[in-house]
Amino acid sequence: MSQQQPALLDVRDFSLEFRTRSGTVRALEAINFQVHKGEIIGLVGESGSGKSVLSYAMLGISDRAAKVTSGSAVFGGMDLLQADERSLANLRGREISMIFQSPRTALNPIRPVGLQIQDVLRRHAAVSSTQGADLSKSLKDRAVQALREVAIADPERRAHAYPFEMSGGMCQRVMIALALACRPGLLIADEPTTGLDVTTQAAVMDLITGLARERQMATVFITHDLALAADYCDRIVVMHAGHAVESAPTAALFARPQHPYTARLMSSTPGERSTIASLAPVPGNLPDLKRNDLPACRFAERCDRATDRCRNERPVLNPGLPHSVACWHPLQAEAVTEPEPAHV
Repeated sequence: MSQQQPALLDVRDFSLEFRTRSGTVRALEAINFQVHKGEIIGLVGESGSGKSVLSYAMLGISDRAAKVTSGSAVFGGMDLLQADERSLANLRGREISMIFQSPRTALNPIRPVGLQIQDVLRRHAAVSSTQGADLSKSLKDRAVQALREVAIADPERRAHAYPFEMSGGMCQRVMIALALACRPGLLIADEPTTGLDVTTQAAVMDLITGLARERQMATVFITHDLALAADYCDRIVVMHAGHAVESAPTAALFARPQHPYTARLMSSTPGERSTIASLAPVPGNLPDLKRNDLPACRFAERCDRATDRCRNERPVLNPGLPHSVACWHPLQAEAVTEPEPAHV
């Protein structure tokens, strides 16, 4: 993939906080990363590291308590953080789509799945020149085709089914069909395999990445599963406590991680030949993001390489470098074995 073309999504110095009754939560601080057309990047890190918060903020669907304090997220020339709600509403579903964590929650339980896809098409697709019975037939045919493209058997019949009549894997395929119905340029997949068995998980990921490659669609895959990201992503951005701490091509990251947190995540990731004794958990817990005395590097209190500089001066990623690390004392010589693939 050529990286000479401008990034489709360019996030720079993006910071966000939540105002709560118990204090201000500094959820994201100076996030930098880019996504190019046809590229699949993974946002990885522990639960609570800010991966989903970042994606919701870019789409303008954050909680009302959220406030963007700095930065930009430029998509196709438009800064999503400065766009008005009408502009974002026109983009969501058409140019940028999202697959949410829980399909049973995201889907309307009292509306057939085919009609839900038709709703998206009616709102965003070019159907204005068709009217009446012709419009209805066109929408129905396109909804059925969307289900067919995600390998749902007998899509004509399944289009009339309700979410509760489908398995978890089938509902996830419907969510993918909804997200891709208007052929967006950017797809955000937020933990799309949550709650699925390993076989279904692999099938869903094969489907998402296969369609992304076929359509040259930029894809942001959010996960805490490092092995899954290793299987499917071109590049990975590692997040910890609201900071982006490392960004690199997948092979380079696993061959030679540079941030101590990345190395710790890898050592705690089970593989096919792993034993309980061989796994080493990441020490400590994520810091309380409401604290006024947070160290400049939020991993400092969990890191055996930390110095006063780490606690007082914040390192940041350089999105222009192929392999960038936000660390004053990166790992230079150590190499870590790549986790076992999530599927064969």
